[in-house]
Amino acid sequence: MEGRVIAAHGRQYVVELADGTLLPCFPRGKKSEIACGDRVDIMRTSDDQGVVEAIQPRVSLLYRSNEIRQKLIAANVDQLVIVVATEPAFSDELVARALLAAESEEIAPLIVLNKCDLADKLPAARQRLATLAGLGYPILELSALNHAEDLRPWLAGKTSVLVGQSGMGKSTLVNALIPEANAATREISQALDSGKHTTTHATLYHLDGNSDLIDSPGLQEFGLGHLDRQEIEIAFREFRPYLGQCRFRDCRHDREPGCALRAAVEAGTIDPGRFASYHRIVGNRRDG
Repeated sequence: MEGRVIAAHGRQYVVELADGTLLPCFPRGKKSEIACGDRVDIMRTSDDQGVVEAIQPRVSLLYRSNEIRQKLIAANVDQLVIVVATEPAFSDELVARALLAAESEEIAPLIVLNKCDLADKLPAARQRLATLAGLGYPILELSALNHAEDLRPWLAGKTSVLVGQSGMGKSTLVNALIPEANAATREISQALDSGKHTTTHATLYHLDGNSDLIDSPGLQEFGLGHLDRQEIEIAFREFRPYLGQCRFRDCRHDREPGCALRAAVEAGTIDPGRFASYHRIVGNRRDG
């Protein structure tokens, strides 16, 4: 049988079958590389349990990693929705890293600036996102409490995944868009047969039509240990016109003479803060 993974907790997964049945499943073997959103081949082992035999080919895979382990976030997504807020303060570095992960997988990014009803905090938040707006990253301003529906047109016909730090209002957004989300979570918990499983690694909810939304737990880090230096360079979209133009083929864009990226920074066509972020990321491969 075929199904789609709609929730994950440790080594236990909830697979939705074609008829809408939710079946708890386990992977074969000790190592599991199954993500929410995966389409899988399963075999029933009993009326209320199954085993994942194989993962079908993926369109995309969003994950974070350091030198010790990787954490899968979601598979087969078309769009990454990064939720930030006017308060509490969000991490520019985490947003930059999430965008790089999306670029590396050719996933369309969208930044949602939440809590825009806090008018006194809005100008500062806009200013912090100005460089990204200038690079063409779409930014949607809204208040999840009052205008969550503004996000719905952006989700139409896509599988989107929400990521963000704790406190940005992600859950408020999900509950506003999907009033039955709590009921769906309860049903998933029932399938897993334990209340302690209510906090899943990621949960997929169906929106109207053929739109799906994957909610992921709040995160404080976004490691990119799975990307090498060249992949990170390419993932900075403003670097691309200059790559291959440095005097030295193995230029690290640090102090080498004839560096095209450094020249672009000095000319004002690459933001110095983004360039510094690049050096922090490639210089520290122990990120989580």
